[in-house]
Amino acid sequence: MSETPSTSYSVNHPNSSESEQSLSTHHFNVTEPVVAKRICFYKSGDPQFNGIKMVINNRSYKTFDALLDSLSKRVPLPFGVRNISTPKGRHSITNLEDLEDGKSYICSHQRKMKPINLEQASKKPLPWQMSRPVSTRRRAVKLARENEDGFGHQESKITTPKKMFVFKNGDVRLRRTVVLGKKNTQTFEAFLDYVSEVMQYPVVNLYTTDGRKVPNLQALILCSGAVVAAGREPFKPSNYDSLGYSRPAKLLGIANRVYPKANAKSESENSKKWKVSVFTGDMPSAGTSSKVYITLYGDHSSSGPIFLDGEEGKLFQRGNEDIFTVNTGNIGHLYKIRIGHTNSGNSPAWHCEEVQLLNLFSGEQFSFPAHRWLAWDQADGEISMELPVLQQGQPILPVTGYEVHVTTGELWNAGTEADVYISVYGERGDTGSRQLLRSQKPKKFLKGQTDIFAVEAVHLGHLYKIVIGHNGLGSGNGWFLDKVVIKDPITDLDYTFLCHRWLDQGQDDGNIARELNVTGWAAEKWKFQEGNTLQFYSRLTHGFICLSPDSSVDALGDKKNKYGLFDVNVKGRNICIFSSHQMPRLALAVVNGHVIGKVGKATCCELRVHLQPNGCAILESARSPGHTVTFDLQGKVADETTGYAGLSKEFVVHVKGVFHHGAIILLKTSLCQALCLRPDGSCSGAGQQQQESCWKVHKIGSGVCMFESVRNPRMYLKIKDDQCNGTGTGDEYCHFKIEKNLETGSVSLESVRNKGIYVGLLPDGQTKPVSNTGERNIFFYPQVIKFGREELMGTSATLSQEKKDFRESQLQPAKAQKPVSQGHSPLPHSKEMRNSQGGECPLPSDDEWKVSMLAGTEANVVLWIYGDRGVAGPITLGKDNRKQLFLPWQEDEFQVKIKSIGNIYKIRIELDELLTEQSEWHLQRVTLQHLKSKKTQNFPANTWLSKNRDDRDFLCELPVVEAGKPIYPIVLYHVYVYTGDLEQADTDSAVYLCIYGKRGDSGLRLLHKSGIPVTFQKGMVSAFEVEAVSLGKLQKVLLRCEANAKSQYWYCDKVIVREAENNLEYVFNCERWLPFMLQDVIHSEIELYPQGKHFYFIFHFTEGDWKITVVTGDFETAGTTATVSLYAYGENKASGPIILGSGKHLLFNPNSEDTFKINLRDLGQLYKIRIGHDNTGNDPSWYLEEVRLERVGSLSDEEICLPIECWLAEDKGEGDTWREVAIRNPAKELLPLLVYEVHVYTGAKLGAETDSNVYINLIGTRGDAGKRKLHRSKNNNVKFRHGQMDIFCIKAVSLGDLEKVLISHDGAGPGNGWFLDKIVIKCKERREDQEVVFPCNRWLDEYQDDGKTERELIANSKYFVKENLCFNNIVYT
Repeated sequence: MSETPSTSYSVNHPNSSESEQSLSTHHFNVTEPVVAKRICFYKSGDPQFNGIKMVINNRSYKTFDALLDSLSKRVPLPFGVRNISTPKGRHSITNLEDLEDGKSYICSHQRKMKPINLEQASKKPLPWQMSRPVSTRRRAVKLARENEDGFGHQESKITTPKKMFVFKNGDVRLRRTVVLGKKNTQTFEAFLDYVSEVMQYPVVNLYTTDGRKVPNLQALILCSGAVVAAGREPFKPSNYDSLGYSRPAKLLGIANRVYPKANAKSESENSKKWKVSVFTGDMPSAGTSSKVYITLYGDHSSSGPIFLDGEEGKLFQRGNEDIFTVNTGNIGHLYKIRIGHTNSGNSPAWHCEEVQLLNLFSGEQFSFPAHRWLAWDQADGEISMELPVLQQGQPILPVTGYEVHVTTGELWNAGTEADVYISVYGERGDTGSRQLLRSQKPKKFLKGQTDIFAVEAVHLGHLYKIVIGHNGLGSGNGWFLDKVVIKDPITDLDYTFLCHRWLDQGQDDGNIARELNVTGWAAEKWKFQEGNTLQFYSRLTHGFICLSPDSSVDALGDKKNKYGLFDVNVKGRNICIFSSHQMPRLALAVVNGHVIGKVGKATCCELRVHLQPNGCAILESARSPGHTVTFDLQGKVADETTGYAGLSKEFVVHVKGVFHHGAIILLKTSLCQALCLRPDGSCSGAGQQQQESCWKVHKIGSGVCMFESVRNPRMYLKIKDDQCNGTGTGDEYCHFKIEKNLETGSVSLESVRNKGIYVGLLPDGQTKPVSNTGERNIFFYPQVIKFGREELMGTSATLSQEKKDFRESQLQPAKAQKPVSQGHSPLPHSKEMRNSQGGECPLPSDDEWKVSMLAGTEANVVLWIYGDRGVAGPITLGKDNRKQLFLPWQEDEFQVKIKSIGNIYKIRIELDELLTEQSEWHLQRVTLQHLKSKKTQNFPANTWLSKNRDDRDFLCELPVVEAGKPIYPIVLYHVYVYTGDLEQADTDSAVYLCIYGKRGDSGLRLLHKSGIPVTFQKGMVSAFEVEAVSLGKLQKVLLRCEANAKSQYWYCDKVIVREAENNLEYVFNCERWLPFMLQDVIHSEIELYPQGKHFYFIFHFTEGDWKITVVTGDFETAGTTATVSLYAYGENKASGPIILGSGKHLLFNPNSEDTFKINLRDLGQLYKIRIGHDNTGNDPSWYLEEVRLERVGSLSDEEICLPIECWLAEDKGEGDTWREVAIRNPAKELLPLLVYEVHVYTGAKLGAETDSNVYINLIGTRGDAGKRKLHRSKNNNVKFRHGQMDIFCIKAVSLGDLEKVLISHDGAGPGNGWFLDKIVIKCKERREDQEVVFPCNRWLDEYQDDGKTERELIANSKYFVKENLCFNNIVYT
């Protein structure tokens, strides 16, 4: 048997033996002592290198080459250590015997040596010469590494070679190609030496192609494949990326994705040239001094950033059009661009008006309107933006504002002051490197803090990874990153990227940038829905987690173990309790780091699910982060003695009931693709996860199923005659055995008729019968859309069963029609009438009717019946298993119960669901017959309900016909919807409208054109038609916008409804964003009334309802962007915070009145309110004119007017963001508004001062003053200094006798701990001066005392001084 040669590397530890050393257990006879030599090695020509001290003997290094290999890992040289010489370079060392004990030698990678000064080189670097202060913990870690490795420099972690281009700074023509490998990347300095030799000039600094400095070796992974090499001169921008080397990395999963067949037609030219025209705005200071770049993205690749160079000082000036010609290479079909600048020069801010592109090869033209500032101090603070290609004026991809939640860890010194950058990658490219600049918190990246940033980009599709890192600058640049969560407002999905590691040159592996993969929650969260039953399989133990009756847990169960089933109880977005299916009272729990069984209601049972890129799940304790469900290799619960390599904490999640009879499933082939049925009957694995990819499961026997297409009923997946397609008829060729793969969570479909033959996928995605060769092309990952039932029906019943409802709640954003639920209670489903000849029927009751319908459709039908005293509905006229309803020319009868609604005058017929877009319904007539009186009412129709006939809706209204004439006419209402002219006012969300009149309502109608929802454009008017039985005089309209994300919110200006026949027009002013926030609840619908501008957010009044009107000042800056809240105080109790809404949703504008409904039930007689805001947003200052209160439903029209007339702002007026107002009680005297003078004494201990924001709440016998920020000191410019007393003023309605205060701070600022001595509060009420002392003498510091930053202080002494009395008449209490 021949041996396979292998490459071996030297061991890192100098005192370890070679790999060939014998491991025999017998003793050796030692005949002579081992001679040890203590040697110090230095680097050639580098006096700053402090030397490597090593012990050399014949056991540690058998050969001289072994010593050279070991030194190569310690001495940073481009090609490793290849020569050793004496300090002056005169004599070379060629064997171990030439080394002398106690001497020093020079290491070099070439024959020529560069002598050094040994006295200077032997000096150790001082701790403060490091990039951040060396804490005791860091020093211990560093010394431990030095003791372990024998040197202070860590070895490179580059394991696979990486090709990179190096450009000379300022000269794009001088370019070299280098390969990053182990030899030339031992340290960053070694790499600079290597690049210096390659470029033939001294290289001191490296930059990315867009001008950001590369401070270390690890930061290279943030580069796009090229760097710029410079000496000590600054970076010089140029077209470094113009040669097309920069290509986005292949997207995750692309190798596993399959594509439909396409013609392999390529363009005749290898590169593309574009004419780029950039228009700068015409407003003042619109030009820029910065370097502008552009990146083009196509479906093949991207161009990389291309700098638009020209004559300095003349480009991108105000009102200019600048034209360039760029070469991008073959990027494919263009779908977006990114344009930005480097933020350099004296005036970098730039207003980009428009970008135009002309493809000089194909002649295609593209226009990208921008109208936007790119500046750190303007608009949203971005210096780059992405613009999608427009087709017929509409973007082919939406621009998305991703919310990036960055959580810094809880470890000591975890925060950073460095600049942090992120690049997000998805199916449709990447965002490029973006600096996380503006957080919603006052200071970014503090310990334990979650910062929220906005990253705007053309929608990336499914996200799969991010690259995040920092530039290593600042006094405390190391950073412990816990996780990153990115919220996609378009799909309403959250993507979690777990890190829980240091980004620090002195910690962990020394990397300051990390590539993080998505945990997979967005794609796999269906498994963790409420009520699902799961099994958790360990790949290491090859067993399932089992919870035994004695509460013990192991990972040794087989798939049939009844104790290995767990029911899902959802507690949060990704927090669940996994209860034993066999013993529901017990659930998996993590206690003190160990997994056991506990009673399911305990908080230790709440587990956070982290889905990994490999599809496995990690179960982490929600109460104790970092503690996970973990087992050792023997399947037992892991303890402290288990090594990290022996842990099993990732589990493959299997869902029970996936293949139950009647289930609707997807057979996924990748993250975003699934097995689908093509119109020609062929099958492909490249289908979208839509209805055409859904399959209905027909269970034939144990483990044997058929798969019927949902989109095309009676077409089954089959394997026959060496073909695999979807043309099966339900015979034995359509029977498949489900083969489950425990290790991957996938399934394989084996033909029952052809043993050993599976449904397989070719590289182009087409299906083909294949044998199992161990490849993954037979793996499908099932996802349940709708669960079936466990009972198995007979085969004949299965084949004859007609098509049932398929509710696509997970596949479609909204139904085409939704019934109005307001004021109506839904009735139960109707019963189909049985043949009366089959037996005696009981006497009908007064509320029983027979509904007869002559029609033809496959969809369910919903009926509404309107009378002059009420409405009955919705009544679902559903299908019955005994036969198929609504067949053409068939009259179907139903029995329904209708409560007393008076005289019937109209009905409304709706299609509950359309099975296909081509489904249509011809309705001929409807007849209602009262079973007891035999009274009959006729509703002739003879109409089509269809998407593709007469542009009709999916519903129609029919009036009662008496004596051949309808009692009310059918009216065509013309509806005009005005979208506002504000930024981002447009939406493509589904918008619904319901018109109300004296004779009922029109039902909730989808505003669409030929069945397709329209896009409501900014500043445009959209026209629609609503056909309904005459409603009489219109009273109101209900408007609903079903936006799933903030980016889809819609600003409606008004709605006009015209009734042409009677020459009537009704105007319903809206002037509101939809959805909107009210009392901390998001409302997607609003009622509009025709009698004026102001409307009420009131749907149903209940006891305790009040109408509150908030009036903002009438000058330009009076409005606010903050969130406004209200507190109401009654004689019985206080209301707590009532959130009225946010100025970000265009509430509280200048010269506006905003009206709300609030409930103050059980408060008793009101005596005061407090109103204010949270001081958030770009312009939180608010001038409040007055507040008006009116009890709803009261017999009196009394309105309580409370004038405010002051600023609520920290920088204006009195510096307070809250205001209290007393309410007059006729039976009592009005409470006065007092000024409480708060004297805060900071202690005299070392470090007692604080820079944090301090808050106080005064509490007395008449309630409290609310949490107020101590913002403006009356007597000191700088607050809360060592031994200092600060005076603040708080205005509040008289609190009575003060009893206690709550004092706290937010922990912000570099010195956040605070030692508070005492608080003294003084006020004057009527003729008495009151002074109350609240002693503290304690720390408010998370690292001092008991770790609390909030304290409740009780009054120690009070005294009152009456006017005109001498000092000795002080009254003490």
